[in-house]
Amino acid sequence: MSTTQIRRIAINTGGGDAPGLNAVIRAATLAALARGWEVWGVRHGYRGLLDMSHLVPLTAESVRGITHRGGSVLGTANRGNPFELPVKTDSGTVTVDRSAEVVANFRARGLDALVCIGGDGSLRIAHRFVQKGIPVVGVPKTIDNDLSGTVVTFGFDTAVGTATDAIDKLHTTAEAHERVMVVEVMGRYAGWIALNSGLSGGADVILIPELPFDIAKVCEKIQRREAAGRRFSIVVVAEGARPLGGELTTRGPKEAGREVLLGGIGQRVAEEIARLTGKETRALVLGHLQRGGGPTTFDRLLGLRFGAAAVRALAEGKVNVMVALDPPQVKTIDLGQAIERIKTVPLDSDTVLTARSLGVCLGD
Repeated sequence: MSTTQIRRIAINTGGGDAPGLNAVIRAATLAALARGWEVWGVRHGYRGLLDMSHLVPLTAESVRGITHRGGSVLGTANRGNPFELPVKTDSGTVTVDRSAEVVANFRARGLDALVCIGGDGSLRIAHRFVQKGIPVVGVPKTIDNDLSGTVVTFGFDTAVGTATDAIDKLHTTAEAHERVMVVEVMGRYAGWIALNSGLSGGADVILIPELPFDIAKVCEKIQRREAAGRRFSIVVVAEGARPLGGELTTRGPKEAGREVLLGGIGQRVAEEIARLTGKETRALVLGHLQRGGGPTTFDRLLGLRFGAAAVRALAEGKVNVMVALDPPQVKTIDLGQAIERIKTVPLDSDTVLTARSLGVCLGD
């Protein structure tokens, strides 16, 4: 596609929200308007392309002053995949494919390209639309930092800062009461948030999805601290962590059209620690606090760079790609390549080796 073919683009945000979304929207909108293009925002993920009343014009005025704001001015959704929309019938819930309607609506509106801001799930949907003829430029968004092809995703730095701040505060109450505090953070398949916040916050135990844990090893660490006169401990656990030979801890059955909800591993770990050590133990789930609030300076700047780079890619005729940080540059990579695999924590990485050098227990 050449730049002369671009007249009108759409921008959507999908999946869980992440600090920095509005920075991307603002940069992409202003960069496109500067080229004389029309810009339309798709509200609530992909739903705006099923119900065209959810499409809103984006102007310089409508994106003014939003860089520092958390959330998304377009709204987002982690359900509503047009390829697998749940529909209730007399015999139960089934999924239907309404992707053809999205393509028809996209073309009826005269849209030339879609800037999709999303994580693994949203970009996989975008890639399926590429195969149906919709030109796409993806922007990597996830606080989990689990998208391959980019050194880091925007939203991650803010989430780690929020988690680290919470761990810092827990040190004082844990020490005052001589308790074990178990903090559950986000991280379905990758332990980037747990590892980075746990290490920065001085946690004694960090449990990540990449390394199934032995609860006995965790308790040994706590008991060694107790024997040394350190009568409190901080345990950070990713929501996707699991015990050796065990399964993920989930909240209810899988719903049609979305991933199974994880949660509860922090409470399970706390109960096991209390049972095996006799220590008073409390569990805290940070949950959506990690998604909230304004983005850090790093995430604001990265979001702005990604948004502007997405429009530059379109202007250069590049489609079906994802923008990615390859310091010091932002580059583009094939969208299919970007979603080939989840980016997990390498167990031989410098950060993991640092944790071990500091005596942090990783449950193994």
